Amino acid sequence: MLCALTVRTLEPGTFEQFRRGFMGPMSGGTPPEGWVRFSMVRSGDEVACFGFFDGTEEELRASANSFGYEEQQRAIAPYVKSVGSDAIFEVVEDLAQ
Repeated sequence: MLCALTVRTLEPGTFEQFRRGFMGPMSGGTPPEGWVRFSMVRSGDEVACFGFFDGTEEELRASANSFGYEEQQRAIAPYVKSVGSDAIFEVVEDLAQ
């Protein structure tokens, strides 16, 4: 299992525009194939987006390309002030109730 995580600081007051642009490829309410879960959390103008992918890094990148990752990034670019962490992590522990 992999976790893709990106933390962004948004331009002040642009969260709703960012959210619409980011969620566009998932407008049906379902993550793309291979993604088992997606979350977006925020604290003021800082937004963390992360999802869990059941597959290899190559499969994750192929999935992202098939659902319009590049278009998504262009849609949110005007609202992003800076990007902090932006990486794909291997899940080594996963606890749930």
